[in-house]
Amino acid sequence: MKDSSGLPPLCAQVMIYPALQMVDFSLPSYQQNQYVPVLFRTRMIFFYLQYLNGDMSLGEDVLSGHHLPVEIKTNYRRWIKADLIPSEFQVADHKPNLVLTHEEDVYDLVKPSLEPTFSPLLASDAAIGRLPPAYILTCEFDVLRDDGLLFKRRLEDNGVPVTSYHVQDGFHGIISFFDNGYLTFPSGKQAVDSIVSFLKDV
Repeated sequence: MKDSSGLPPLCAQVMIYPALQMVDFSLPSYQQNQYVPVLFRTRMIFFYLQYLNGDMSLGEDVLSGHHLPVEIKTNYRRWIKADLIPSEFQVADHKPNLVLTHEEDVYDLVKPSLEPTFSPLLASDAAIGRLPPAYILTCEFDVLRDDGLLFKRRLEDNGVPVTSYHVQDGFHGIISFFDNGYLTFPSGKQAVDSIVSFLKDV
């Protein structure tokens, strides 16, 4: 998302079950798949915090939604909420995060996570519209599924061509099992073939 003047323009972006925001960990995929291997919801927060500042003491506040002021969360709901994902991925028993308070000291520490270089889903429409054609792989049994679906919508809304492939019986890390002996999953091979096909057409 940063200015890359002087560098060759990107031809494409390939996103394989991408992690794109640290605002809301109560999206349907986070609730449905919070205990699904290999990426639990709490583990995803661990990875985010490791990348952000390494402070694992913030985990509970981030998980509960006390890491951001309500006005910040409300502002980003134009891009991050369950109603924006396709209807086939919405669930009747989804419980949105309705926390109205936050911890100011925690917010100060996680504020850099709102930068588009950390959370591309929060980039401006102008920045999104300058991105190259995209490929997005999502898996049904993955906490990150809805991040990918929401980013697909943002790209399309801003005129960026998107090729998407959803692995209906897939889980996070599925492409690592496309040729892995007795742990081989046919859907992993199909996902890899889809990525290769996209890259051949770039």
